[in-house]
Amino acid sequence: MPPSDPTPATPRCVFIVDDDELVRNALCSLLRSIDLAVHAFATTEEFLAAPRSGAPSCLVLDVRLRGQSGLAFQQALLERGEPHMPIVFMTGHGDIAMTVKAMKAGAVDFLAKPFRDQDMIDAVIAALERDARRLESARLLQAARACWDSLTPRECEVVQHVAGGLMNKQIADRMGIAEITAKIHRGQAMRKMNARSVAELVRKMEALGVVEGAC
Repeated sequence: MPPSDPTPATPRCVFIVDDDELVRNALCSLLRSIDLAVHAFATTEEFLAAPRSGAPSCLVLDVRLRGQSGLAFQQALLERGEPHMPIVFMTGHGDIAMTVKAMKAGAVDFLAKPFRDQDMIDAVIAALERDARRLESARLLQAARACWDSLTPRECEVVQHVAGGLMNKQIADRMGIAEITAKIHRGQAMRKMNARSVAELVRKMEALGVVEGAC
């Protein structure tokens, strides 16, 4: 029997929030034409209630909405500490101050209506690439945490000393163990951490915030 096809990757997803139905429909058609999954909403409340996928995503958000403005919604997301989905703003009433505020808060782009289709496509692709990098960083950090949690207390103590710049003999003296034992623990810990060098080990420990921590 031939091998089954691999499960297709979840398509990159764009969320649109604009209270103008014509704009929503036009954007849906445009972004679906480049094979993106698109979900459109008239309000931020509808957007918040919608399910999320684990794929790279971004939000195309109108500045002028009925009720809460797009800029206020961006700030509310930041204050709530939500995973930061990259935002592409669009508006028919933009100004420099508004643009600066949005970009300082992390927006990817700020497009004035009417905008060229290609400008929107370029902004959305840039936003999706940013989110893909964020998701990959989170995945690598989670994997590093799992590796760290697999260390024994003795291995953890050894790599703390390694990160502090101590050699095997110094570690052995500090811990009151044989140098060969320190070397074995160090090797096992390096393998568990998937670290090919001390520099890589230290970078992973710094990312986890455990350079000065304990198991």
